[in-house]
Amino acid sequence: MAEEPQNDSDRQQDAARLRDLEDRLSKLTKAPEASGPMAGYDKAHLAWRMVIEIVAGILLGCGIGYGLDWMFGTTPFLMILFIFLGFAAGIKTMMRTAAELGNNSGNPPETDKRD
Repeated sequence: MAEEPQNDSDRQQDAARLRDLEDRLSKLTKAPEASGPMAGYDKAHLAWRMVIEIVAGILLGCGIGYGLDWMFGTTPFLMILFIFLGFAAGIKTMMRTAAELGNNSGNPPETDKRD
């Protein structure tokens, strides 16, 4: 088994050896190259972004519907309607984000040109 450092000089030598090892490893490993508009982002961040887009759409729809129901004196009719509209808007925004993620070249997707 490995021995523990006996005094401060041993700890400093170990720390210097670790720094040297980290420097050598960082020179040998290549940094990942980002290719595309969203390649630099972590997948978890993109997933949370998509979840937030859907939830924000639903909450905005609910708020607008509730405000219109209060203003016009209708019961939850407009709130339910705007919740569905907010959900649809959130899905549309999420699909746009997914299209950006799938676009590797960074250019907008080509449209089908028919003469």
